[in-house]
Amino acid sequence: MRESRVHRVMGLYTDHILPRCIDFALSRPPILELRARVTQGLAGRVLEVGFGSGLNLPYYPREVTHVWALDPALLAPSLSAARRAASPLPVEWLTLTTDRRLPLADGAVDAVLSTFTLCTIPEIGPALRELYRVLKPCGKLHFLEHGLSPEARVARLQHFFTPLQRKLAGGCHLDRPIADLLRDAGFCLDALRNYHLPGPKPATYMFEGVACACRRNSR
Repeated sequence: MRESRVHRVMGLYTDHILPRCIDFALSRPPILELRARVTQGLAGRVLEVGFGSGLNLPYYPREVTHVWALDPALLAPSLSAARRAASPLPVEWLTLTTDRRLPLADGAVDAVLSTFTLCTIPEIGPALRELYRVLKPCGKLHFLEHGLSPEARVARLQHFFTPLQRKLAGGCHLDRPIADLLRDAGFCLDALRNYHLPGPKPATYMFEGVACACRRNSR
């Protein structure tokens, strides 16, 4: 009985409380400025991974014609409703298949956008390779993510706190080497910025840039 009650409480936290906390934390003006910057250059058919509450929608360039939204959070459609209603862009929700694949053909996507999402995906390697698959040849992945710091002291703290962070923040890892993971999945990095946001260093080392599905034709 007690275990069942714990599961219900954790389900309530994960499904209803945490998404609202994330929406609040990631909608601060400094973060919104970064969202405006990372969306520059997007065009055509865009897949947004971790669509969440739609915080990126106001910053999509006019060259974007269609948005596929992917997010496992049950609250995402309702949290994003007002922003979707205010946007001229058509937003189509996607659901992964039972074998964790995107219901899109190879090369169907012109660009992918991921902001504060790659830290939470359970099987990050296969997920990135799936993004590579649906991107058109030389398609771009725009990313804004936090991850593993090059500072040894900070990295040790990230490794230490990641198990707790995963429990409290919906599977979020503090210590993922984002650039290396992208390269391992076959992407080339066209642009990369690394910096610390204000706040605790273990949670604020950033990877911002553009990766290209540039080796598709050589595989």
